[in-house]
Amino acid sequence: MSTSANKPAPERPSKKTRWIKYTIVYVLLIPFINWSFTWAPMWEVMPGWAFNPVTIVTGLVLVVRDFAQREIGHWVLVAMAIALILTAFAAGPELALASGGAFAIAELVDWALFTFTKYKLSTRVLLSSAIAAPLDTTLFLYGAQMIRPDQLTLPNITGSIAGKMLGAIVIWWIIKRKMETR
Repeated sequence: MSTSANKPAPERPSKKTRWIKYTIVYVLLIPFINWSFTWAPMWEVMPGWAFNPVTIVTGLVLVVRDFAQREIGHWVLVAMAIALILTAFAAGPELALASGGAFAIAELVDWALFTFTKYKLSTRVLLSSAIAAPLDTTLFLYGAQMIRPDQLTLPNITGSIAGKMLGAIVIWWIIKRKMETR
């Protein structure tokens, strides 16, 4: 007769195969935000100053990318490629090209910081966003003008960078607090 005491314990999956939730969110968030640029209303802040409210939430992408990179390492580039293919279907190849160019710049900054610096994770998240956000934003909005005119405006640039930095600061604070409690 066999008892449960004789049964071997089930193997736990490795950390990488167990769950890649941030990578999945990253892959889905990119085409969703890009697609929203094709239909979101432009708000006129003052005469001649148009603002797309979606620019505020674009910061989520950079922060989620940082977590996806922790889950899958440099494979995050494959996740980005999948997201850009989905963007081409959801929002068109022009917007996928604009997004891809912007992400390439942001990924290079992120890769360099995560590969060559020994800063704490919280510092790398904050620095990565601070360096990448202005470059990523300007390049993307420039390319987004192929789809909708007047995307490259000072309010859009400012709103997008502010949104990205707000997200980065919140995540920086959360990570910093978690690291301090360990």
